[in-house]
Amino acid sequence: MPSTESTSKLFLVLILLLMVLPVAEALDAGDTIAFLLGLAVSVVGFCACLGLYARKRNGQQ
Repeated sequence: MPSTESTSKLFLVLILLLMVLPVAEALDAGDTIAFLLGLAVSVVGFCACLGLYARKRNGQQ
């Protein structure tokens, strides 16, 4: 299981990568909807993988 130190390092790296990316000059409604949809799918996928990991760790599968 990853420690909180390695998790915080991962978040720090992700935040730094987001800060390096160029900022989009114009966002329309389609871009916003696509971003929010991608974010929602990513969160659901992450939670699904986390649940699968927890079940395997507890020996339920």
